[in-house]
Amino acid sequence: MDGKFLSNEDIQNIVNGRADNPFALLGFHKIDNKKKTAVIRVFNPSAQRISVIAKGLTVELPMDEIDDAGLFEVFVGEDNSEYKLLITEKETGREILTEDVYSFPPVIGEFDNYLLREGNHLELFKKMGAQMINHCGIDGVSFAVWAPDAYRVSVVGDFNNWDGRVNVMRRHPVSGIWDIFIPHLPEGTLYKFEIISREGRLLPLKSDPYGFYQELRPRTASIVWNKNSYKWSKNEHWEQKKKAINGNDAPISIYEVHPGSWKRKDGNQMLNYRELAHDLIPYVKYMGFTHIELLPIMEFPFDGSWGYQTTGMFAPTSRYGNPNDFKYFVEQCHNAGIGVILDWVAAHFPKDSHGLANFDGRPLYEYADDRKGEHKDWGTKIYDYGRNEVVNFLIASATFWLDEYKVDGLRFDAVASMLYLDYSRQAGQWVPNIYGGRENLEAIAFLQKVNTITYKKFPYSATFAEESTGWGNVSKPVDIGGLGFGYKWNMGWMHDVLDYMSHDPIYRKYIHHQMTHCIMYAFTENFVLSISHDEVVHCKASLINKMPGDKWQKFANLRAFYGYMWTFPGRKLLFMGDEFAQYNEWNENQSLDWHLTNDPYNKAIQKEVKFLNELYRREPALYENNSSPDCFRWIDYNDSENSVFSFLRFAKNRENYLVVLSNMTPIVREDYRIGVPEDCEFEEIFNSDDFEYMGSGVANKEDIKTEPIAWHNEKQSIVLTLPPLATIILKPKRKKK
Repeated sequence: MDGKFLSNEDIQNIVNGRADNPFALLGFHKIDNKKKTAVIRVFNPSAQRISVIAKGLTVELPMDEIDDAGLFEVFVGEDNSEYKLLITEKETGREILTEDVYSFPPVIGEFDNYLLREGNHLELFKKMGAQMINHCGIDGVSFAVWAPDAYRVSVVGDFNNWDGRVNVMRRHPVSGIWDIFIPHLPEGTLYKFEIISREGRLLPLKSDPYGFYQELRPRTASIVWNKNSYKWSKNEHWEQKKKAINGNDAPISIYEVHPGSWKRKDGNQMLNYRELAHDLIPYVKYMGFTHIELLPIMEFPFDGSWGYQTTGMFAPTSRYGNPNDFKYFVEQCHNAGIGVILDWVAAHFPKDSHGLANFDGRPLYEYADDRKGEHKDWGTKIYDYGRNEVVNFLIASATFWLDEYKVDGLRFDAVASMLYLDYSRQAGQWVPNIYGGRENLEAIAFLQKVNTITYKKFPYSATFAEESTGWGNVSKPVDIGGLGFGYKWNMGWMHDVLDYMSHDPIYRKYIHHQMTHCIMYAFTENFVLSISHDEVVHCKASLINKMPGDKWQKFANLRAFYGYMWTFPGRKLLFMGDEFAQYNEWNENQSLDWHLTNDPYNKAIQKEVKFLNELYRREPALYENNSSPDCFRWIDYNDSENSVFSFLRFAKNRENYLVVLSNMTPIVREDYRIGVPEDCEFEEIFNSDDFEYMGSGVANKEDIKTEPIAWHNEKQSIVLTLPPLATIILKPKRKKK
């Protein structure tokens, strides 16, 4: 046969990989209804010869090579549509019996296309990327990628010698999705997408935006992975506990961790997910934290970005193992009663050639106008929150981690950069919204939508916003105009208190209200008091080295600060290393300085944090009603001359309360009187100046009795001793009735 039913242009398009609709040319096609004949065409440059074994035929039909580039053809009867190919390879002579890729119908259905175009495909991660499925009775891999402006898209890998002409994909014009099913590909297959732009330009090979696993950097190929291969154990205890630990009345205490530098093995090697499970989880449980928050573990190319320049929104980084290893880590956290929060970056993405930037030859995931689509400070692109498919991509990623990996929360990075069109831009460098304002209305709508969906689908999960401005109602429900987050990092509190603590105590009376100002807005949001990684890098000094004075005073200041932080309204977050007062700034390229825990001072800080976490979880007055002013009342916020702060913390049952005092000077305050709500005795249940914490041991060792002397608008008062640079907690000790 001479291929007379294909034009020369068709043949050239096939062999040059320029056919924009290869399914119309390759595979099985009826050609003459009267004669009931059909043709089968195959393009395989690595084949020496190919035969067709068709249902209804008793012999093999050798195919004719109609172009020496590897285009084969044979004519059959129209009832021979069920067939296999027997391929003899050129180089090895090996024979392979397989199905024809171009004989399979699409996996992506019409409904999938419309849902994506509308931005409402909530389980997009079950369709896109590389899915190991059974299709038409055959095991294989379905590949699907969104590239609406591409002229041609192919999937390439070792299975086709990375030749983009071989497995050209099918285009769905409604959505711009391209898909293809390739039979018998095993787990672990490397692949990328080869894209020709609408202008005919061959682009750099692209990793799969929906890929579930990727090669270890600096390599960037995606890896076929069976995401259903991990067998979760049933943990009913955790499911019940999860309902409690993420609620507004939950004692949430978060240990923020960079997995690659928490601890390292010999040779400065990073721990993998399973090693972290065996080392990190018992430590966190021992220290009393309720949650682990991981800096981004979604795949990223550059170690120095700490994960905040993400390229794989569906892939746990291969730096620490494979996806099942990470599932094991999450499961072990839950078995230990610890929640898992992931940093999640929807604010921007890097420009690496294998990533999302100009994905199909034009701006696709990013805004086309650089005044909206690029962060000049970070050298990254900004997602186009006005495009349904991009919003769908991001929402699918958020729900993927909550669903597939069963994590308990997501912390949204750099929310302020999403909300403001003029974020870090000068006049003339940004585009106003349709009303002439600086608010990114599309980003606002996206945040409201993603929070609404995640809380509806996963009601016992939590979302956290790193939002550094005064934007209102960040953690309020969408139906009253809020952004819908569960919690907001309290960046204002963090800046104020760290600046206060960095001053010599002799000057603190002049900036006294930096420690009290937060209460003016403390109940406008569901706040997390965050001392994060950002506060101990880039020459900001470690937390202990922010403190003034000699070694004793530095540690006393830090102990007093932790006492203040753990008793102040708001959930708690502390970055790794701060719990034992690491001296050096955090360095992502090496382990924390664990040897310091042998020093009595560092060990004492660690012991204090452990006790505060235990006390925090034990005393409802420290965590109930955290977002309500009912949980807090100043005793005296105005004692600037003595740099003393005193307040009450209340549980829902207001008979359950604690008295907190912080003395932020190195002077012992004898005979210090404060008003208290009732006539009873008080016992000191915590003192950061205790000998146990390497303090000076000044304490109120005996129970403190009230006196009928009015003070601080109370009928009763007590007199006590305030230790130097210390926080103390008192609890009413009532006589049994």
